[in-house]
Amino acid sequence: MVTLGGLAGFLLIAQAGPPGQATKVAHEVRASGRTRAVQEFTVLTPQITGQNARLTLIRLVPTGTAVAQGDTLAEFDRTQQVDNAREARARFDDFGHQVDQRKAENRSNAEKRLEEMQQAKAALAKATIQLRKGPILGEIERLKNQERHADAKQQVASLEKSHKARETADAATLRIIELKQERQKVALDRTARNSERLMVRAPLAGMVALENTYRSGSMGPAQEGDPMYPGQPLLRIFDPKEMDVVTLVDEPDGAALTAGVRAEIRLDAYPELVFEGRLQSASPVAASAMGSPIKRFAARFRVLNKDARMLPDMAAAVTIRLEQPVARPGGAP
Repeated sequence: MVTLGGLAGFLLIAQAGPPGQATKVAHEVRASGRTRAVQEFTVLTPQITGQNARLTLIRLVPTGTAVAQGDTLAEFDRTQQVDNAREARARFDDFGHQVDQRKAENRSNAEKRLEEMQQAKAALAKATIQLRKGPILGEIERLKNQERHADAKQQVASLEKSHKARETADAATLRIIELKQERQKVALDRTARNSERLMVRAPLAGMVALENTYRSGSMGPAQEGDPMYPGQPLLRIFDPKEMDVVTLVDEPDGAALTAGVRAEIRLDAYPELVFEGRLQSASPVAASAMGSPIKRFAARFRVLNKDARMLPDMAAAVTIRLEQPVARPGGAP
């Protein structure tokens, strides 16, 4: 067996066969990468509506804990939300009493207007009867009756117009109070949602890995009692049953990234473990980092065999072996 030099990460191993037969040349493409869970979710510190202050962490599951979907991952102090909910409930109840009181006032005003209208219509009816006596009354009495009838008729028309406007005003006043109550109901529901958000639950089943965050002048996982800003990474939850290895392959070796190609995967932490991988996806275009002339293809390999010791963010070595026959000089006659 003779080893031929090649590009970095690319080995050619020529295996000599009997005279007149083809020689198999084994291609090895080597690259380094990191493991990553197929299903993972980063849990952030909850964003509380109407509050941008820091939240105090009071409970947190330890790293490496296996959780089911819906299990509690972390809990933040809810004292402020409880106070807000109590205040919102008091205001909501107060507006409810105001609505009931205003409805009662509207009914009372409607009864008064109805009574006033009935009296005006009775006066109009009486004036109409007196007006019919015109032929048998004197001129002065007849003119007086006409004036009384005109006044009563105008009174009824005026009351009808004013009563309609008052009914509209009463309904508008009631609606304003009802809108205030509805707005307060929104605030009450918001405090309930905020209180629920402070109880962080697992979106999927898997294993917990705490994220490093800035605390007390250094980087490290969050601890109970720490103040956290909204939107700050708290932990990751991943499913260890399906793992990938993400790697970068040099541009000259990109031809090895064919559909379904197999690879051998080894972990730096456990070199005795050997995993089989299959190419899942690869970038169609090689790219380079800023300021670097070296271009690489991004590739993702699915790990086919499982081991409990494989976790995300572990350094891994990927080896792709390909074989192709090459005709030897002076081939078979």
